[in-house]
Amino acid sequence: MQHEENKMGVRPVPRLLITMAVPIMISMLVQALYNIVDSIFVGHLSSEALTAVSMSYPFQTLIVAVGSGLSIGINAYLSRSLGEGELKKANAAAVNGIFLSFVVYVLFAIFGIFGSHFYFAAQTGQKEIIKYGTDYLSVCLTFSLGAFMQMTMERLLQSTGNTVHCMVCQGVGAVMNIVLDPLLIYGLLGFPRLEVMGAAAATVISQFVGACTGLYLNIRKNREIRFYFRGFRPDFPIIWEICKVGIPTMITQSLASVMTFSLNQIMLMFSSVAVSVLGVYFKLQSFVFLPVSGITDSMVPIVAYNYGAKRKKRITDALFFATLVSTIILCLGSVMFHIVPETLIGLFSTDIRMLKLGVPAVKAISLSYVFAGVTAIFPAFFQALGYAVYSTLLSAIRRIGIIVPVSWILASQFGLGAVWYAFPIAEFVTMTLCFLLYRRIYRSVIKKI
Repeated sequence: MQHEENKMGVRPVPRLLITMAVPIMISMLVQALYNIVDSIFVGHLSSEALTAVSMSYPFQTLIVAVGSGLSIGINAYLSRSLGEGELKKANAAAVNGIFLSFVVYVLFAIFGIFGSHFYFAAQTGQKEIIKYGTDYLSVCLTFSLGAFMQMTMERLLQSTGNTVHCMVCQGVGAVMNIVLDPLLIYGLLGFPRLEVMGAAAATVISQFVGACTGLYLNIRKNREIRFYFRGFRPDFPIIWEICKVGIPTMITQSLASVMTFSLNQIMLMFSSVAVSVLGVYFKLQSFVFLPVSGITDSMVPIVAYNYGAKRKKRITDALFFATLVSTIILCLGSVMFHIVPETLIGLFSTDIRMLKLGVPAVKAISLSYVFAGVTAIFPAFFQALGYAVYSTLLSAIRRIGIIVPVSWILASQFGLGAVWYAFPIAEFVTMTLCFLLYRRIYRSVIKKI
């Protein structure tokens, strides 16, 4: 018991990071696979169906952004509390985090019921895209409680180093979605043919299954945390500590939704097929970046724990090793996009227009992966130390300050083929800023530990 409680403070950092990250990476790869399978099935319905799902992507990323922001806030506060030996605070963080997740779910459900149709009608006049999009988005948002609770349960497991059970939690939901997708989209084995709505239904059902699995594993297997809901009242000082890290993280990741929405409008200057290409790329990108997210998710509690325990070398070792592994993964991903782009795009559609636009797009964007190992890890490192505002600043500069305006300029001056080079430009500038901010934090904080 004592060894398990202190492994983030005593086990060699490379081995600790890998043993925590591998289960998360496996589960996230499975999750990425079911996201890709979801779009593959939808893409074979029609190009309009794929466009509708692609246009829904900003809201899907917004759910992940808000849920992850809350979860990271819980994770950082809970891990620091464990590092300081404050078990009561750790338990309170878990319960208040669940409360916050339910509150934000209610807001998404309201928009899902009343705003989904307006969201699509404001962007396009194509009735088929509006119908498919409304069906998909309204279900995903109205029943998004499972998504928020699943993310919260997973982070509670991660924050105590219990990543194997986190893998089980994600894996169960992912497998469920892969199985339900063809059944509900095409109406196989006696199930109703729901088409795009079936893809949404499969997603939310699998999220609820994952959430219930996570709740069970936390109650039965997570020995460091205990849930006490009887007589619960929100603890606003703890909620503030969670939000102090979580809200900047939400803003940081929500900028991805703003960026995607803006890029969709730029793509619509050319064709709806260009929107589908962008959506397909983001699905393929998740297959490469989710393993990196596994590294990031494992690094945050390690850094936070050792920051609370005042162990400087373990903090810097975790940052260096996480950056190295992430860079290797992303460089391999870039090689894959350059070797077999036709095969990857062809999984989603055999439309010659998709291949013509998609192949040069994924080749150009994947050049940014050379720099993305730094830009993925360093912001999470800043969050773990309590400097979440730096992460927000970096994300705002990269996504809104560079990618969107540079994409618009390139589209206006050189056409669609040039738009994709905004991504490597943005990553290089952001990497430079990461190094500058790290030097500042090292001199003012880490060096003095």
